[in-house]
Amino acid sequence: MTTIGNFTKTNNRFIGNLKTLSLSIGAEFVALPRTDKGPDFRVISGEIELGAAWKKARKDGREYLFVRLDDPTFASPIFASLVEGRDGRNALIWSRRNAD
Repeated sequence: MTTIGNFTKTNNRFIGNLKTLSLSIGAEFVALPRTDKGPDFRVISGEIELGAAWKKARKDGREYLFVRLDDPTFASPIFASLVEGRDGRNALIWSRRNAD
């Protein structure tokens, strides 16, 4: 697992930076109206939509966001989790999905 971003929560948004070997941009998670099946957040950079995020909870009850990022320049989508650290900041943690 690798940290690919750090975000600060402000009202219904998470604002920060997304950094990989080939990408370094400002990004934010913007809350969406609540629905049964849709995402809870859109991930954007300026006017460009990068992906979506869904609220989830771990077995111990701690909440996090399951994030799916995609772009035509990516070989495949990026899956990550936005988790709150002990210091109160939120880290975007990348994880490679196993082939099924």
